[in-house]
Amino acid sequence: MPTPDQVPGQPQVDQAIEWLVRLRFEQPSPHTELQFQQWLASHPNNAQAWQRVSRMSDELASLPSELSRRTLDSTRRQRINRRDSLKLLAVLAVGGSLGWMGREPLGLPAMLADTRTRIGERRSLQGRDGSLVQLNSASAVDVRYTADQRLLTLVRGEVSLDSNPGDNRPFRITTRLGELQTADGQLLLRENSQGLLLAVKRGEVALYPSSATPHLVHPGETLQLDPFGGFKAVSLHGDPWGWTEGVLSVQQMPLGEFVDELARYRPGLLRCAPEVAGLKVSGTYQLADTDQILLLIARSLPVRIDYRTRYWVSISAA
Repeated sequence: MPTPDQVPGQPQVDQAIEWLVRLRFEQPSPHTELQFQQWLASHPNNAQAWQRVSRMSDELASLPSELSRRTLDSTRRQRINRRDSLKLLAVLAVGGSLGWMGREPLGLPAMLADTRTRIGERRSLQGRDGSLVQLNSASAVDVRYTADQRLLTLVRGEVSLDSNPGDNRPFRITTRLGELQTADGQLLLRENSQGLLLAVKRGEVALYPSSATPHLVHPGETLQLDPFGGFKAVSLHGDPWGWTEGVLSVQQMPLGEFVDELARYRPGLLRCAPEVAGLKVSGTYQLADTDQILLLIARSLPVRIDYRTRYWVSISAA
C-alpha cells in the first residue's frame, strides 16, 4: 500500500487537470509539450496524478469542442476562485467523475460505489428488506445486507433512508463523521461545508459521533455534526426533505444561499453577486427545470440573469 507521501495530493491533481484541459482542448505548441514533459518528470507524484486524471479523458472527449473552447475562454477573461475552477472541470466532464475532485483527489471512492448519481440526477433504490433509499444529486452510497444487519455507507453527497420496521435486523449507517443505527427510522444525511446534516422524520436514531458521547435523535430533530465530533440543533430556511419529492422548498432564504442550493442540481457555474445575495426567496420550485427556476427568480426579485453559456450563469442587480 502506498504511503501518504507516495499518493498524489490535491495540488498535483489540480495541475494534472489543468494539463489535461490544455492538451485536450487547445492546440499545444512544441514548447507547451516540452513544458508538460518537464512537469511530468519533475516529481513522481505528478506522473501518478497524470495517469489517474488521463483515464477520465474519454468523458471529456464527448464534450462538443465549441462549448469547451467558449467555457475555457471565459475562464481566461475572468479570475475565478479554486472552488469555481473545480466546478468548471465538472462541466467539462459533463457532470461525471471529474466533478468529485473538489473533495478528494479523483473521487475514486465515489466512482467505485455501488450506486451513484450525477449532477442533477436523483435515484431511488428499493431494498430487498423493503426499505427505501433515495440519492440526491451528485451522491454515492454502498449498501450491504448480511444475516445480522443492514448497512448503508454514505460515500458522498446526500441520502434519505426510510427503513422497513418489519425487518428485525438493525440498520447501520456509516459516514465520515461517525455512525448511526436505527430499527424503524426515516432519516436524511447530507454532507455540507460544516460537516454533516442529520434530519429525522420518523423513529429513533442512535448517533455515534467519531469523538463524542452517543446521542439519541428523535423525530422532528435536525442536527449539524462537525468534523470534531460535536453536534448542535439547527433551524433551516427550507425543507431538507423537499428534494425527495423533486422540489426545492424554501422560506425566507437569502438569495445567495438559494443559489448555492440550486447550483447542486445543475452542471456548470451559477454565481450570485454580493449586492443581491441578501434578498429573500420563498416558494416551492420544481427541480426538474432549473432554468425555469431562474426565470421565476428574475420575475419575483429585482435581479437579472446573464447566461454566458448554458453552463455559466450569473445573477446580479437588475
